[in-house]
Amino acid sequence: MMTKQAEIDPKAFRRALGNFATGVTIITARAPDGTTVGVTASSFNSLSMDPPLILWSSMKDARSCAVFESATHFAVNILASDQMEMSNHFARQQEDKFAGIEYEEGIGGAPIFPNCAGRFQCETYDKLDGGDHWIFVGRVVAFDDFGRTPLCFHQGSYAMIFNHPGSLPKAGGVASAGADEGRMGNHAFFLMLRAVRAYQDRYHPKLETLGLNLIEARILLVLNDLSGLDVEELVVHLHTQIDEARAALLNLSDRDLVTRRDGGYVLTEPGQAKADQCWGLAEAHAEETFRDFSQEQVDTFTDVLRQLIRQ
Repeated sequence: MMTKQAEIDPKAFRRALGNFATGVTIITARAPDGTTVGVTASSFNSLSMDPPLILWSSMKDARSCAVFESATHFAVNILASDQMEMSNHFARQQEDKFAGIEYEEGIGGAPIFPNCAGRFQCETYDKLDGGDHWIFVGRVVAFDDFGRTPLCFHQGSYAMIFNHPGSLPKAGGVASAGADEGRMGNHAFFLMLRAVRAYQDRYHPKLETLGLNLIEARILLVLNDLSGLDVEELVVHLHTQIDEARAALLNLSDRDLVTRRDGGYVLTEPGQAKADQCWGLAEAHAEETFRDFSQEQVDTFTDVLRQLIRQ
């Protein structure tokens, strides 16, 4: 059933928007006074081929917004799938985001990064009012296409692009089960990807019964163990963009599941109860998944995962 505009619920609206899969970019610029900024953003999009225009948006009250308003140029660095830490780094508030980061000065002094999926260097073309955001339009004056697999964001977490099975050529006369006998069916990396996807496909519908999306549930679980974190500290544990974390925190605050205290976020009594439900669901799902394995096998599997994380 379609919701009429007059009946739009902001909380439901934010949740619905989270279903749209996006790429991840770092937008950079240098102001006339030499101030350099870089922000993680998923609002980038193409606008026009003639002239070549692109757009992205920023919260009006963002500290970096004044620099983008005064800069003559800005750059869009489209992150590759192995640049998740770059995304997290530029999503956090810090004194000098560019310290220790490899980059070169692009047109107008806007920093551009190596190893991206693509880069667009733009001269400022227009600024449009978009409610609580400014929409920045740039005219592309130079670009690079490195053809690398891009980093994506969907349902509160980072993701990667894979070809949809329905778009692949059919292997005539060959049973699909035969794929398990090929190289991918015996490669640890591809087996891990398939296992994680299968695990999540069964887990997400259960999580939805609690009225939470993935990022909201992660916030409750993190605050259950590390109470009082601010949004910049939270994103380190969430592996998500700061804008997505803020939106999720707003949803949770609207539902009285979290509240601000001394500059950080803490669980309310209902939030603690919801976090306990999340842990219970996660533990039940893990028990269901591993019920046909011995405890020794599960312990070995867990130990292997810990060793992979430490590498």
